[in-house]
Amino acid sequence: MKVGYPQSILIGGKTAYLNKEDLVQASRKFEDYLVKRPKPNGIDVLCGLKHFAIITYAVPASRFEGLFPGRFVLDAVEIDGQAMGLISVVPFVDVDFTSAVFPFPKFTMGQTNYRIYIIDKHTGERCVWFLGTTLDSWTLVVPRYLWNLPWHAGKVSFDCKYDETTGLYSHYRMETASKWAEASVELAQSSESNFNFPGFPDTESALVYLTHPLAGFYYRRDGKLGSYRVWHKELAVKPATLKSAQFKLLSDLGIVHAAEQSSPYSVLIEPINEFTIYLPPAVIG
Repeated sequence: MKVGYPQSILIGGKTAYLNKEDLVQASRKFEDYLVKRPKPNGIDVLCGLKHFAIITYAVPASRFEGLFPGRFVLDAVEIDGQAMGLISVVPFVDVDFTSAVFPFPKFTMGQTNYRIYIIDKHTGERCVWFLGTTLDSWTLVVPRYLWNLPWHAGKVSFDCKYDETTGLYSHYRMETASKWAEASVELAQSSESNFNFPGFPDTESALVYLTHPLAGFYYRRDGKLGSYRVWHKELAVKPATLKSAQFKLLSDLGIVHAAEQSSPYSVLIEPINEFTIYLPPAVIG
């Protein structure tokens, strides 16, 4: 069904109007977004992210009302004539989580992030809004209580079979037991799978959008605005298919209804990558 323009959505409690040109995603090249790694110092962290997946849903832009402050605007995409916002569930296992500067013990722990794609109107930067994170580790006390991040306890388990020869997963399953965000997802890959990104001019533009936001914002547990930055190389993701999914947080918030969770916008997997996380997180305002 075609929808007329301008389309109205609520942003920060105020009505905003999106014209068709506001929803046209520009062509992007990784070479314009790959920056030199800022030198780590202090308590910055280096970690590998294993079984890294990005499960993305496209839903009407109106469903994001009230989730982030007026400083930010949804980085909407036009799909079938409608303004849609994209939200991703990102599960992985932190491996060799350690200081990027000093000799330090290494930790391994399951984690799942929930993020919305937005634009910071103060800087024009495309970034993400974090609804929160589940973490399977006693180290949760640091981000949750010291920095007031919206991180929550969860028992995260992965059951994955990766073929080194083909570079594909024949089986990928993640389950999270959590009062805040119970979740389960099962994925698979095939050599016949292809990228498909409606609303973008080409595959590379979509991959820059989905895989390369380096700044994240969120409401801290004390209600203040927080932010932190990461650095990583271009991610070598491959397409995957979703066999089943249940993300209770998304249905509880009314963002992606339970019946819609079997039909993602896209699914991407990379067996392992490496992130630098710059800490401590900033408090804004």
